[in-house]
Amino acid sequence: MEHLLELRQLLRRSRSIVFFGGAGTSTESGIPDFRSEGGLYSTSEGTEVPPEEILSRRFFMKHPEDFYRFYRKKMIYPDAKPNAANLALAKLEQEGRLSAVITQNIDGLHQAAGSRNVLELHGSIHRNICLNCHESYDLDYVLNSAENVPKCAICRGKLKPDVVLYEEPLDEKVLTASIEAIAGADVLIVGGTSLTVYPAAGLIRYFNGDRFIIINRSPTPFDGTADYVFHDSIGQLLPQWVDDSPDS
Repeated sequence: MEHLLELRQLLRRSRSIVFFGGAGTSTESGIPDFRSEGGLYSTSEGTEVPPEEILSRRFFMKHPEDFYRFYRKKMIYPDAKPNAANLALAKLEQEGRLSAVITQNIDGLHQAAGSRNVLELHGSIHRNICLNCHESYDLDYVLNSAENVPKCAICRGKLKPDVVLYEEPLDEKVLTASIEAIAGADVLIVGGTSLTVYPAAGLIRYFNGDRFIIINRSPTPFDGTADYVFHDSIGQLLPQWVDDSPDS
């Protein structure tokens, strides 16, 4: 494969790689993305309300039953397993070469693969917060709830998934940590994201390192500024670059 040897060598000598990923990193684990053909936003599910509205703060507060009906069916994939890309990134971190994974995904697959320093820009389905007393609950509690809208075991308040809905800001601490990680990286790998959703996509502008790599099946607005661009499967490419084969 073209560039295979130089990319392996690049990752081997790097000590501060940062990975910035989106939905395309999880599609290879069977989790649908949002914007591609056949993705979440292209399906109506027999309702007049578009997914973007259902996944808004306002809709959640006014129609929690409808929100959770959609959320359980379309946003939670408890049986999904880490894919080859998740595992390759965990290996890079274990070897001391990858300093952070920044993800727009909420599925927790990076942690399941073994990554420790994961910055979740949009939160996680694995954390759920009582809006009344702020008690925290895991995903199993939500899945095992007999009620469509899970309630707090302490105060019976309504639980909200700790995910960033439309009309909600990103967590400032996570955002700041992501900016610092990208600004301090020598190699930035962007994978499985169209880089069109802001403010997340704007983080790329903080990179001042050595090599900028994009892996995404479709073109992105940043392709022209990257050192390497691959319109291919991240689950196929990334593990080959992390391979320990003695070819150099």
